[in-house]
Amino acid sequence: MFNWLFARHHNGEFLLRIEDTDLKRSTQAAIDAILDGMNWLGLSPDQPEIYQSQRAPRHVEIAEELLARGKAFKCYVTPEELSARREEGQALLQQVKEGALEGGDLEAAKEKANRLLGAYRSPYRDGKAPASSDMPYTVRLKAPDEGHIVNEDLVQGTVSVRASEIDDLILLRADGTPTYMLAVVVDDHDMEITHIIRGDDHLTNTSRQIPIYQAMDWATPAFAHIPLIHGPDGAKLSKRHGALGVEAYRDMGYLPEGLKNYLLRLGWSHGDDEFITESDAIDWFGLEALNKGASRMDFEKLGHINAQHIKHLDTDRALTLVVEEISKTRTLSDDEKGRLQLALPVLLDRGQTIVDIAKAADFLLIERPIEISGKAKKKLKPDSVKLLGELKDDLEGLNAWTADALSEGITRFCEKHDISMGQIGPALRTSLTGGLPAPDLNLILFWLGKTESLARIDDVLAAMESNA
Repeated sequence: MFNWLFARHHNGEFLLRIEDTDLKRSTQAAIDAILDGMNWLGLSPDQPEIYQSQRAPRHVEIAEELLARGKAFKCYVTPEELSARREEGQALLQQVKEGALEGGDLEAAKEKANRLLGAYRSPYRDGKAPASSDMPYTVRLKAPDEGHIVNEDLVQGTVSVRASEIDDLILLRADGTPTYMLAVVVDDHDMEITHIIRGDDHLTNTSRQIPIYQAMDWATPAFAHIPLIHGPDGAKLSKRHGALGVEAYRDMGYLPEGLKNYLLRLGWSHGDDEFITESDAIDWFGLEALNKGASRMDFEKLGHINAQHIKHLDTDRALTLVVEEISKTRTLSDDEKGRLQLALPVLLDRGQTIVDIAKAADFLLIERPIEISGKAKKKLKPDSVKLLGELKDDLEGLNAWTADALSEGITRFCEKHDISMGQIGPALRTSLTGGLPAPDLNLILFWLGKTESLARIDDVLAAMESNA
């Protein structure tokens, strides 16, 4: 989203690359989830997406050029040798932790363990010959020996890493396939990427990728590493916190604009502005206002912001979204859709998600005869039922069936019978809603329409008479 806003703010291009070099993890379902989620959020790229796996020949070409330039080399170290090196380092480190060594042995062991577990420098980097010419090999980048790798990060500031801490990273595996570290640099160069905004978990990768740009004499993009979102407990957001895919938020009834607004405020600020439209976000967005500290996911805040966007929905779109939600479990008639359309301007204030709004509309859609809950039945006392029958006759005689006319009609009825609203209102509400939550009675009657309202009252009157 930040990349999209940055591109829009600067009249640039927002590009999408599917980094699918890990074929085991890059299933079509996973790719579809990315594309569907981005389309739903309105973050569609300005050009067709690029699939990294389809560019492998180009990645191999660059690896071979780095070999020709002397910036890369063939490494014949086997996976078993690397594993043994790592195990030796871990064993030495364990001995140090357990206090099994003392004095000079301790310091030597510490130094050796750090060397074995630190940045790997291959013995083949300086031209060592393999034991035989047919040995399998990887292609590794010859990491710089001296100085620092410097990234003038647009969020983190100057990030400097000693060159000696950078390993001879693998560019081509032993089977000849390119690694992510090579592929991503080649693709960013070929796609003419000028700015990369990504999570700060990639900060270490950047220090390892910059030497590839330098080895090819390519311009290095500007990097902006933003903090990851954390859970409410301050730990990295994960499934145990309820971290979900985009489609899950859509299914829970959040609006794309609500989710984007929340995520924007989670990592960026514009004064005290909370409700931010897309056009405002594009106008205001800048990297200088990105938070440097990790933000915590707060579903209560997400709901609050989403509710504000729901209130700003136009009626047609709101109706479409609510009908789609209700249609997951039942088919709506044209009459029921008409009731929803009338009620939505009020119902949109009665929930934080589209699921909430659909639930708030339940009273409009329950089938007759309405099943009245035990608690609601207590409101149908003989005196109130008798009054309900008389009110029904008065309502039937109304010339206009509008919210105002209905309010006035109920008030006149109460005045004529010298009763309070509390003596007739609960029984009327129960007959119309079965005890479901609903707003003012005159609105319920208006939205249901004359025929449905009187029929619901008749059903209750008939049921009470049969039980008498």
